[in-house]
Formats: sequence, structure tokens, C-alpha cells
Amino acid sequence: MRKQSSIQGGPWQSFYGPNLGYVMEVYEQFLQDPSSVDPELKELFEQWGPPTAEDMTAMVSAQQTDASFQLPSNPTNFSKVVAAVKLADNIRTYGHLAADINPLNDRQKDTRRIELGEFGLTDEDLKKVPVEFICPDAPSHVQNGLDAINHLKEVYTKKLAFEYSHVHELEEKNWLREKIESNAFIFDLSKEQKLNLLKRLSEVEGFEHFIHRTFVGQKRFSIEGLDTMIPLLDELVQHSVENGAKTINIGMAHRGRLNVLSHVIGKPYEMIFAEFQHAPSKDLIPSEGSIGITYGWTGDVKYHLGADRKIPTGRARVTLANNPSHLEVVSPIVAGYTRAAQEQRESKGYPEQNPKTSYAVMIHGDAAFPGQGVVAETLNLSGLRGYHTGGSIHLIANNMIGFTTESHDSRSTKYASDTAKGFEVPIVHVNADDPEACITTAMLAYEYRKTFKKDFVIDLIGYRRFGHNEMDEPMVTNPMMYTIISKHPTARKLYADKLLNEGIVSEEEISKMQKDIEDKLKAAYEKVPKKDEDPDIVLNPPEDVTNGLPDIDTSIDFNQLRSINTELLEWPEGFNAFKKLAKILQRRGQVFEGKGKIDWAHAETLAFAAILKDGTPIRLTGQDSERGTFAQRHLVLHDEKTGEEYIPLHHLKDGNASFVVCNSPLTEQAVVGYEYGYNVFAPETLVLWEAQFGDFSNMAQVMYDQFISAGRAKWGQKSGLVMLLPHGYEGQGPEHSSARLERFLQLGGEYNWTVANCSTAGQYFHILRRQAAILQKEEVRPLVIMTPKSLLRNQYAAVTAEELANGQFQSVLEQRGLGEKHDQVERIALCSGKIAIDLEESLKNREDTDWLHILRVEELYPFPKNDISSILERYNGLKELVWVQEEPKNMGGWTFAESRLREIAPDGVEVLYNGRRRRSSPSEGEPTVHKKEQARIINEALTR
Repeated sequence: MRKQSSIQGGPWQSFYGPNLGYVMEVYEQFLQDPSSVDPELKELFEQWGPPTAEDMTAMVSAQQTDASFQLPSNPTNFSKVVAAVKLADNIRTYGHLAADINPLNDRQKDTRRIELGEFGLTDEDLKKVPVEFICPDAPSHVQNGLDAINHLKEVYTKKLAFEYSHVHELEEKNWLREKIESNAFIFDLSKEQKLNLLKRLSEVEGFEHFIHRTFVGQKRFSIEGLDTMIPLLDELVQHSVENGAKTINIGMAHRGRLNVLSHVIGKPYEMIFAEFQHAPSKDLIPSEGSIGITYGWTGDVKYHLGADRKIPTGRARVTLANNPSHLEVVSPIVAGYTRAAQEQRESKGYPEQNPKTSYAVMIHGDAAFPGQGVVAETLNLSGLRGYHTGGSIHLIANNMIGFTTESHDSRSTKYASDTAKGFEVPIVHVNADDPEACITTAMLAYEYRKTFKKDFVIDLIGYRRFGHNEMDEPMVTNPMMYTIISKHPTARKLYADKLLNEGIVSEEEISKMQKDIEDKLKAAYEKVPKKDEDPDIVLNPPEDVTNGLPDIDTSIDFNQLRSINTELLEWPEGFNAFKKLAKILQRRGQVFEGKGKIDWAHAETLAFAAILKDGTPIRLTGQDSERGTFAQRHLVLHDEKTGEEYIPLHHLKDGNASFVVCNSPLTEQAVVGYEYGYNVFAPETLVLWEAQFGDFSNMAQVMYDQFISAGRAKWGQKSGLVMLLPHGYEGQGPEHSSARLERFLQLGGEYNWTVANCSTAGQYFHILRRQAAILQKEEVRPLVIMTPKSLLRNQYAAVTAEELANGQFQSVLEQRGLGEKHDQVERIALCSGKIAIDLEESLKNREDTDWLHILRVEELYPFPKNDISSILERYNGLKELVWVQEEPKNMGGWTFAESRLREIAPDGVEVLYNGRRRRSSPSEGEPTVHKKEQARIINEALTR
């Protein structure tokens, strides 16, 4: 019995294009005279027969080349079917090049790949091809192959254009093809829906026009040219809430932000007008509490501000994140918001995540999407275990220009959206002049995200009616584009004309609609108070911030701590930890019996366990954080025989809080932003980010500058994020020494965060416990810790169990064994972090040290002036205060501490510096040179 060619592995799967046409010609010859055919082909025909229609479609679909298709010299019906299938595939793959997606219509369309003439086909040829060969998901009105080709051209080359050939998962690709080609998301709006859509566009345009006239020359970064973004967002919000979303988080830059605030978030017009008027606006917040607007004491410009609102039914919350001028940096922050909103953290183990409850909408600029690296970093997070959120919807607000730079000078790709292709994210390009197409796009994007839990990109292609801001004249730099724009009707006008032609609305109704909107805007403006002629220029933070941290008891019962330690060393029966590691960890059980001390990683694990026992969830991420960069942590154990993971902190008795530790991708900016966002949205959680080496954290500098250090002052956005930055000079070179302590100290102001450089494991234990205790208090603030490398296993930095159980964090530590003879002390050396241990180690070889005392400044900011002053009062014979550091003079703590030490130094006491000279590079690159310089610093500090 002859086999069917549809069986997987049939020979025809290796034939396509001209070769397939040749095989079909030979097959027709075989039907006429089998003996005239090559014996090998004859045998194949006898066994497999001709390719079936399904095989032809599959084979040609597999060929996605850009070569022009050529029919055989003597085309047959079979070869014409293959040509028709290839044409259909080309329409799917290249239809976007010919699509009507540019409102200005100033780009040449490329139709060559989808023209019948390229395939040697006529209308009559296509009429003979069955529909299912070309478009199996076609609507019922498609009756033949010609109808099918015309239908595909209609679908793929109008106001919507689709790119998904780069998506490799067949299930996703087939789902997209079926939804697109069946018109599943194309529906006829009712008359009421069309009128509501026109009203929305009128509100969008009317708001911008009112501001333009009323506040002449003020920046607003208007949405005009992308007006349909608002109904698109409306549809996303409404459709997702109907499908069970509880939180929708939006992140965007300036363009259109005020319109999103007013129409999507619901910020009252009068509040926005008050900000333009420089008038008080806090009293204009709606009293019913549906709008959440927070304020810092310094404030920010109106187009950076965020807000949130509750959907009127109370079922959901829509948030617009605060964002500075750094455009795309908000993307990972919003992703962090979203993950936090999706997780339940009340039980031990990993949090329970439900992606259905929350999702992110990230609105990008067309120049920024390919231009800012954080976009690709954030896209990379989307599929990772510790960061995925079940898919974000990316909306490119495409003006086709960045400030004055046109697209051909701002990217090397054809489309602004092409960055997403490497992550196999589907892309839809939509003409911003077609509001109904925008609604269709919103529906498709959300349903794809819901079905496959993956990102989706909407490239909303419009224009920018004015310059970069309303004070800018674009004709100076972009005359050709702006000549076209000046004559181009608005989206509202185009849609109003469409509805007029359809007989849905009259000119009178359009005029009344616009007048009603104008009257509403005027009424809101009349509520605005007069300009504040005497504003508060002091802008002091609230007392809860300036009063410092409350006294918090971070001690823990010794027996409870010992019990926790025992639990952490109880592994499942049959679990085969790496033998060498197992011996190291099991030794931790002996410290409570007085054998050995608790090192840094051991103290950290005990702190985490105690915090979890108190009911505080923990999330720790960073490059290599599961093991620890320096092989010190080992929070995740691996069975050496099966690879199975075991996390002891997931199995604490009476645990009632989740614990997450995961290795991050090789990025700092996106991950720091993500963890900050997570912490802001989950304020009860101790969120820690660890740099592989502290030096690398400078890649996240914008996150420190714009968000972590200043977010509360600008926006009232509280954070208790912890940053662990390995810091210390061991001769490893410029990129493995300094976490740039000086930068964090320079950013210190108004008690905005704590900067610590701990020298013992006990200090680290207690500062973590203190941070966890303040998370939901008004005094909460971020914590920056310079963590050690060589001190991780140094016995001078290790502590006894009693020090953990009974101790507290101290901002200043006095060197044991020094400073006891008050009348003989002439020098007090102040230092911070690792060099304090270097000094202590060197003291064992020194005699006659009664003249010297050493203070370790463990908390650098806020600077503990009072604590240091109270110590200085003991020493009447003091001659000098010497700041000792291993960093160059222009780095480290000296530039911060000098003025403060001079302020508190007793009369006649000199304030001196001991350390490396000013350098441009943080450290020497040669270990031998490092050792000599380090020895010099220590010797000078300890020599009279």
C-alpha cells in the first residue's frame, strides 16, 4: 500500500521553491509515462506519491528567504499552487513594508515582494487555488484563492501591520496567524461606542488646546499626533479589568504624560492647571480618595509626576510611576512594581505568584527604545525566573523623531521596535490616525499576553505636532517633516469626518461636544487658586525623617538563635550536599558551644532567619548571590548527585514569610531599578540587591541619583531598599576595589539614606535587623552597605554568638585594648570598614600604644558627630585627629568627613589625612605596589 506524503519525514519536505516546481513537472511526466522518469524519482513517486496540499504549505512556509520566486519554465497547476502559497507567506512576512502605517505618508512603500507579477501568477490562476491552501483561517466571505490573497493584503497592509515571523514557537505563531487572518479582533463598533471614541479624542485634543492657549510658552510635551494613545490605554485598562487584573502599572516619559494623568489616571484638570499656575494644588485632591497623589518636600516638575487611581467599581488600581528625564529608566521599576503586586509573601518558601492579577504597560519613545540600553536589559528580564511578570505590553509612542534628530540618524534598524525581535516578541505597527485600529491592537496585545504570558510590542506610529517642547521651533531643523505636519488634520478631525460620512454624527453635535469639553476645562480652571507669591523656599523634610531612626532593639534570645542555627543545618534525608561544602557548613553548629566564631556569611544567614521568623519577607538578588561572589554564602544547596536544590531558609519552623534569593542577569541598571520598584510596591519586604563587585554598581548610577536617593524628596516615594556593595583594597586592581563610597556620601542629604561600612559580622547582623524593623515606619530609608571581600573569613571580623544575641548596631566602634589611659592619648585615628581590621591586625606587633586610640566609623551617613564628640571629651591631652583610609584622598570617606571632623575637633586639635594621594584611578593595578602602599598607610597611622 502506498504511503501518504503527509507522514512525518517524507522526502518532499526537503524540496521547495524551484526544486519543488521541478519535482512537480517530473511527476506529471511520470503520470503520462513512468518509464521516462529517472529511476530514483520513479521509485519515490511510487512510494510517496505527490506532495499533499498540507505538505506544500508547510514546505513553502519553511522557506522565508527574500529571493524572488520563479516558476519553472513550464509551469504546472502544482507549481502555481506553490507560487500562491509562497505569495501568501510573503504577504505575512513582508506585508508591513507595504502597509499604510505612516500618518504623514512620507515614506515609500515596498510592495515588490507581494505583487502577483513577482510570482508569475494571474487572477485566474489564483481563483483555481483552494482557499485552505492559502488562508485556512479566512472569514466566510473568502471563496477562492484570489479572495484569499486579497484578504491577506487587506489584513497585512492597511492601518495595522504585523511582524511575528521572528517568533519561533509554532503555537504562538499559529495563534497570531489565526487571530489576525480570521479578523477575530476586528469588530464593528456600535454607534454609541463610536460617539464615545470621538468624545475621548475630543477630550484629548481639547485639553491640549486649552493648555496651549492658557499657559502660553510653558512646556507640556503634548500628546498631539499620538492622540489615539489614550483610547488605546482606555481599552487595555477596561479589557484587562474585565479579565481579572487588579493592578495596571504604567511607566512613561514626558510625551503625553499630562494627558495620561488626566484621562487615564483621572488626575483632576484643576490640579494640573494649578501646577502650571504655580498655585497650591494639594487641596484639590478629590476627597473620596479615588486618586492617590503623593508629594515630596522639594517636589518635581509636573510632567515627571505620577499618581494612581482606583477603578470606580473598586476592583482595580491603575498606577502611573513617577519618572525623571531619563526616559526609559522607569521600565524596570514598573516591572518591579508588577512582580511585587503579583506575589503573596505571607508563607515560607518562594512567594506565590499570579501574573493574572497585575501587568505593566511601558510607554517608550521611538528614539529611546533602540537607543537606551535599559530597554534591552528590561526585555531580557521578562523571561527570567526571578523577574518575569507574565508579559509586559510595550507601547512605542512613535513621533518618528527624537528632539531634533530624525530616525535615520537615531537608529540603525528599519523600525524603532526592532530591538524586541531578538527576544521573539510579536510587534504590531499601527497608524495613530486610526483610533479603531488602535483599539483592535490593544485587544490583541492583552489576549496574547494573557494566553502566552509574554511581552508584546505596539508601535504606535504618529508624529509630533509641535517641537520637542512647546517653546521649540521645529521648522529650524526639520522643515520637510513639519511642512507636512502643519497641513495634516488631527486624529479627532479625521475621525469626526469619518463619522460624518457614515451619518453617525452631525456638525452640530460635533460642535456641541467640543463646546461642552471647553466649558468643563474653563470651569476647572476657575477653581485654581491664585499663584503663590510667597512659596516655601526652605522645603524642609518632615520631622519623621529629620528625627533619625528610632531606638530599635535588635537583640535576640540566645536559645532562639541557637535553635535557628540548628534548623538551618537540618537537611532532608538522602540530600547529598557537596562534601567539602557540607563539612564547612556543619562546623557552624559548633559556634554555640564556644568552638570558633560566626563569620560574615553565617551572621547574614542567621539575620535572615531571624527576620523571617519575625514575619518580614526577604528578597535578595544579584549576580551570583545564591552562592555568593566569593563562595561565602551558599543559601542554595545543590545535591551533587541529582542537581536538586535545597534552601534551608524555606524550611524554618513557624516560618510565616517568603524568602527569595536568585542570581540576576549581568546588568546593574535594570536590576537595581527592578528591585527598587519591587520594594516601593512591597514596602513590608526586606529587598536587597548585591553587586558582584561594588565597582560595578556605577552602571546603575542613574537609579541612585534619580530614584533611590531622591525619590522621597521629589515624590514622597518611600523605600527601604538595601544595597550590598563589596568594597575594600586587596590589590585586585581598579575595578575590584572601590564601590565609590564617596558618591553615596555626596548624595547624602536630608537623612535620605543610611551609608554604612561595617567592620564586623555582628554589626552587619544588627544593621540588617534594624533595617527590617523600620520598613513600614515613616522613618524608613534605603541602606547602602560597603560589604567586605577579604574580611568575609577574617577572624578579626568574626564574632561570638553572644554578640549577635545581646548586641546592637553601633554607629561608632572603639578599638578594644586602646584608649584606656585617657590622659595619655594624643592621637585618635578614625577609619571605616576593612582598613580598621588591617590596623587591628598590625596592633598585635606593636607595644607602647597608650598614646593612640582608634575609632571605627561604622555609619558614615548620617555622620555620627554626637557619638564621636562624646568620645573626644574623654581625652584632654588630644593633639590630632587622623582620618585613615585606603582609598585615594579624593575618594572614600575623607572628602565627606573632613568638614565634620573640623567642626567637632576640640580647640588646638589638628585634623589630618592619612591615605593614598589624590588619584584619577581608584587603585593600583599591581599587587606588589598595593601592598607597599597599604603598609605605608598602616605604619604611619600606628607610628608616633
